[in-house]
Amino acid sequence: MKTYNDRRGILSTFLKFAFQRSWIVDNPIFKVPHHRIRRRSGSAATLTAAQARDLMEHLESFEGGRWAPYLGLCLFAGVRPGMPDGEISKLRPEAVDFNANTIFVPAEVSKTREPRRVVIQPNLAAWLRAYPLERFPIVVADFQKRRAKFAKTFHLTHDVLRQAFISMFAAKYRSMGEAALQAGNSESIIRKHYLDLKNASEAEEFFNIMPKWPHAEAPVAGEAFPNPYRDTAAVALFHHTRAA
Repeated sequence: MKTYNDRRGILSTFLKFAFQRSWIVDNPIFKVPHHRIRRRSGSAATLTAAQARDLMEHLESFEGGRWAPYLGLCLFAGVRPGMPDGEISKLRPEAVDFNANTIFVPAEVSKTREPRRVVIQPNLAAWLRAYPLERFPIVVADFQKRRAKFAKTFHLTHDVLRQAFISMFAAKYRSMGEAALQAGNSESIIRKHYLDLKNASEAEEFFNIMPKWPHAEAPVAGEAFPNPYRDTAAVALFHHTRAA
């Protein structure tokens, strides 16, 4: 029904324009019904931290980690994952700036046509250094067929990766405003669909999901955002792994 409403809205805009230009004598869109969709608060489908960990661990052994950058950017940065029209399909490798510790989503890539900068979380920095975009391009060939091999197993519906990020971010930082800026949403959307879906401990576990470093050693990035609940367990585990 939402897709129907969206398409009706596009057609409505065109017909209103045509009516204003006197190209048509009547606007027929008013005779086309508009669906009323009621959603309960906190209705966004997400992954748990355990499910996200299982997914990323599986992908390190699937096709040699080929999918790590795509999944990492969608899951830990909230880049819209749809193909072929989602933000991820148009995002360029140079958008990832380790010096500024941000991912720049320009207006021509953003779904909302508004640019935004997403802070690179420490664990995402680790994934992108272990699986650098120079060697592991974001989008793979024959995308849909190859993605289907693991998507059903891990319940990867259309926007679940991004929705997991938003809900975890809101739980970790307790800031609807910052979550809205990072995700490219409004605060009202964050409050209605994502706030209090997760708790702080699960969010901390989520943002501590690290790679096993099969391809390259990567330094742990600095704290992406001031957080009083910072858990250093993942960092300690990383250094222990490197020493081993």
